[in-house]
Amino acid sequence: MKVQETLQFLENNESKKLMATLYGPGREAEAIARYGKVVEGFEKTFGDQDLLLFTSPGRTEISGNHTDHNHGKVLAGSINLDCVGAAAKNDSRKVHILSETYDQDLVIDLDDLAPSPKKAGTLDLTKGLLKGFLDAGYKVGGFDAYITSNVISAAGVSSSASYEMLLCAMLNTFFNEGKLDTVAYSHVGKYAENHYWDKASGLLDQMACAAGGLITIDFKDPSAPVVEKIDFDFASAGHSLIIVQTGKGHADLSADYSSIPEEMKKVAGYFGKSVLAEVREEEVLENLKAVREQAGDRSVMRALHFFEENKKVDGEVAALKEGRFEDFLSLITASGNSSWKWLQNCYTNSSYQEQGISVALALTELFIDEKKRGACRIHGGGFAGVIMAMLPNDLVEAYISYMEKALGEGCAYKMSIRPYGAVCWNELV
Repeated sequence: MKVQETLQFLENNESKKLMATLYGPGREAEAIARYGKVVEGFEKTFGDQDLLLFTSPGRTEISGNHTDHNHGKVLAGSINLDCVGAAAKNDSRKVHILSETYDQDLVIDLDDLAPSPKKAGTLDLTKGLLKGFLDAGYKVGGFDAYITSNVISAAGVSSSASYEMLLCAMLNTFFNEGKLDTVAYSHVGKYAENHYWDKASGLLDQMACAAGGLITIDFKDPSAPVVEKIDFDFASAGHSLIIVQTGKGHADLSADYSSIPEEMKKVAGYFGKSVLAEVREEEVLENLKAVREQAGDRSVMRALHFFEENKKVDGEVAALKEGRFEDFLSLITASGNSSWKWLQNCYTNSSYQEQGISVALALTELFIDEKKRGACRIHGGGFAGVIMAMLPNDLVEAYISYMEKALGEGCAYKMSIRPYGAVCWNELV
């Protein structure tokens, strides 16, 4: 559809129903206006062409903190914050992307996909995605895209993976006849981060953004992760998920993030294995003295977190399926405590006086202790960024006011789980 036809299509009943599904009832007009602005931005930048719309959500991690890179288990969901793009093939060897949100104008020659020496930024990440498609045997081609995003940056809700999966959806739709599945998307995104950012990430962020809905994933075989959708809506239990932005850390956290998978793998290495999923917890405990001497105490603590966190994921999934919501909340609390005490990713030792995560968790625990309801935990990679709270609906506004008074206006976001991951919007209506 051309620009004017697309703008008219956005206003019809089918579009309004889809917007309510993606972003929540009552937010249809806001969403339609946002998409309309993207379409108009595309026209202003690239002219009036036959275009398609795409959307890719951010993600929330319910449980399974830092387990995916050692082939463990997670419980995660796509959220109602997303990247939205209007795009069209341009029949050239150039990819031209304009990001309204970050004021970036990227032009990439498909015959020059080498990363920059610094291996950082959106340009390198985009080149990595394109190279990942080619190395996996998929097709790429030239296209134009105008993109916006309201996925909170540097906040543990995977703004980068949301962008990656949006581009995967575009490349799949335009050049691969829609043949790629969400696992293929995720491996391409992981490739880009591993090789073009030198970031030791796993598949969690990409899978949760790509698949959509509330899902549990077992990464024991990372080439074919086992994904199961969980038919549960937190609203049905009278609860809401709130993400609290605690402030961006000033330290370079790359080494902190990478140390977690590396130290877990040190423990696995003692047993001649590459990841902890190939080791039994009992083996570590039976050989604890020797493992501590070879891998170090923090490595052992992080390994124990891995084993116990996998059990908590299984417990949470079972509790949701069986309608034991209070048990589910208790396991969230236990999972968060494990991250804080065993995994140790609530602050960086290089800047120990900066503890936004710890302060936000302490405040939230005081609130929950007083109200006797709810749960909270660190969210995402950790060290700085965000926490998650799961609270009864009647406490949400009081909690948001309480946290904004302490941490600043606009720090808390009420989220909902959306049923669709990274998709071509036109194919849903």
